[in-house]
Amino acid sequence: MKELIKEIIKFRDERDWKKYHTLDNLSKSISIEAAELLENFQWSNEYDHENVCDELSDIMIYCIMAVEAIGEDVETIIRNKMVKNGMKYSLDRNNILR
Repeated sequence: MKELIKEIIKFRDERDWKKYHTLDNLSKSISIEAAELLENFQWSNEYDHENVCDELSDIMIYCIMAVEAIGEDVETIIRNKMVKNGMKYSLDRNNILR
C-alpha cells in the first residue's frame, strides 16, 4: 500500500497539482466522484463494470491525497476507525444497522 501511495503522490507532484489539492478541494472532488459512481446505478441495477472501477479508483485516489494533505497515515486512520466501529457495533450488541 505504501508504494501505491508513493506512486499517487509522485504522479500528482510531477504535474505540479499539489497547489490545487487543498483539503476542501479534495473533499469536493471525493463527493463529485462519488456522485459519478452513483450515476452508474441511476436508472438500472445494470452497470458498466470498468466505469464503476474507474470511479471507485478516483474516489480512493482523492481520499489518499486528502489523508496526505492532513499529514496522516492511511493505515493508521483506517485502523483507528475500525477500533471505533468495533466498539460501536460490538458482536454482543444487536447487529441491526442504524
